[in-house]
Amino acid sequence: MKILVYGAGVIGSLFAVRLHEAGYDVSLLARGERLDSLRKHGVQLAESDSPDIRRVMVPVVADPAGGYDLNFVFVRAQHIGQVLKSLHGLTGDVVFMLNWAAGPLPLGEGIGPERVLLGFPTEGGTMDGQVIRFVPKSFLTRMVSMPIGEPDGQNTPRLERILQLLRAAGLKAKSEPQMDAWLKTHAAFEVPLGQMVHAAGGLEALAGNPDAIRGMLRVMRVNLASMPTQPTPRIFNALRIIPEVVLVALFRKFLHSSAAAPLGTESLAASAENQLLADQIIANATPCEDSPKPFWRTIC
Repeated sequence: MKILVYGAGVIGSLFAVRLHEAGYDVSLLARGERLDSLRKHGVQLAESDSPDIRRVMVPVVADPAGGYDLNFVFVRAQHIGQVLKSLHGLTGDVVFMLNWAAGPLPLGEGIGPERVLLGFPTEGGTMDGQVIRFVPKSFLTRMVSMPIGEPDGQNTPRLERILQLLRAAGLKAKSEPQMDAWLKTHAAFEVPLGQMVHAAGGLEALAGNPDAIRGMLRVMRVNLASMPTQPTPRIFNALRIIPEVVLVALFRKFLHSSAAAPLGTESLAASAENQLLADQIIANATPCEDSPKPFWRTIC
């Protein structure tokens, strides 16, 4: 089986390395300076702030037209139009592993609905020049599975094949029958968090501002209450019922943890993605009343 990993950022590169080291015939698609660096040095990996850099020579390509049987897409949401255009007319199933709250229909319209699967990555890290500094697994993150599912929620043979492939590569993956709702729930949570971290001036600044955290929590609650489906996983319902004072304390602790580190590297690309996700949330929201009106856009 020929596999293409489309997108050579932090997560796509980590994913390609895992498949390559498991013995799969995988290629990593990159362009520009990133392509040149990968051809010369391979994927360069370092754990957090470690000075030790490991290089993995994953095959790289600049074009997706290589007759791939399976494609994994790791790009920011605002770049999906370019991806769909380049994958149009090609073959192979496509697993979209990205932030996305607009549902599977726009993806299927671009490449054919029969090719689309949805998922979300669980790896994390930051880009330091051309070196990927990944976050080591903790006890909690080892418990988290990578969700992947069919748009209609069915458990199909191709989904099982993909899950088996990922598990054989050492990736903890699971079938998620409500993948679209999962992605919408994630966006409802992540957009206010990312925007508030940026507005506050960083993770430490937000952790030290309980009022800002309370405002963020209220927008999260509005987003979740206005979803067209029930939040998935159901644990996100806890954001709607746990007392605010408890949630503020939990978020302050989270913001000081290594798990929050990727949120502290705000970029123009991340800001643009958050705005697009906010627009997608608004487009899918059901009417609500008495919505809070902080500086970012809400769904009412």
